[in-house]
Amino acid sequence: MRRFLLAVVLLLAVTVPAFGARKKATVKIINQSKWEIHHIFLSSTDDDHWGPDQLGEDVLAKGESLTLTNIECFTYDIKVVDEDGDECVIDEVELCGDESYWKITDKDLLECEGYR
Repeated sequence: MRRFLLAVVLLLAVTVPAFGARKKATVKIINQSKWEIHHIFLSSTDDDHWGPDQLGEDVLAKGESLTLTNIECFTYDIKVVDEDGDECVIDEVELCGDESYWKITDKDLLECEGYR
């Protein structure tokens, strides 16, 4: 019986931390819009806090991409700020689901500004 209990304790010690950890991934963000992107902020959909600017001092020009590494697989709200200072929040973007990239399009940005 002691061996069985010891085996259960060891199994739990090894597997329980793995259940709490989220998968990490590399995600490529591609600017397919006609505007330069000056800021990109991420927030989990259940949090009201924006993380740091993923671009820092860089600018994401049309056709350029940014690769984020060690990102938790999660559904995020993403705030994008373009060259004119227009802010666009795109809700519930699944980063690293089946695809390891996300495209910023004219349609995404125009819908934020109320254009169709």
